[in-house]
Amino acid sequence: QVQVVESGGGLVQPGGSLRLACVVSGTFFEIHAMGWYRQAPGKQRDLVAHIASGDTTNYADSVKGRFTISKDNAKATGYLQMNSLRPEDTAVYYCKAEIYGRGYVLDDYWGQGTQVTVSS
Repeated sequence: QVQVVESGGGLVQPGGSLRLACVVSGTFFEIHAMGWYRQAPGKQRDLVAHIASGDTTNYADSVKGRFTISKDNAKATGYLQMNSLRPEDTAVYYCKAEIYGRGYVLDDYWGQGTQVTVSS
C-alpha cells in the first residue's frame, strides 16, 4: 500500500508565502515523478507544477516565477514553495505521486488535499 499525504496549507495574506509538503509512505520501488494540482470551488482540477525523474520541471503559466517545485527522493517527499501569493491562488492543493510499486508497475497516487486560502 502507498499513501500520499500533503501538509502546509493555511491562510496567508496576499504577497505572502507557504511551503507545501507531500510525503509518500508504504511499499514501493521508486518515485518517478510528482505533481501539484489545485482545484478551486466550481472549477476543474488543474496542474500547477510537475517534476519528473531527472528533476525536469514545468509550471502553469499563472505560477511561473512565483512557485518552485522540488523533491527529495531520499525522504520520499515533494515540496511546493509558493511565493507572492495572490487571492486567485486560493484552492485545495493536491499532490500526485507517480510511483513504481508492486511488480514495478507505474501508478498514480493522490493525496487528500490541503486548503490554501489567500486573503487579507
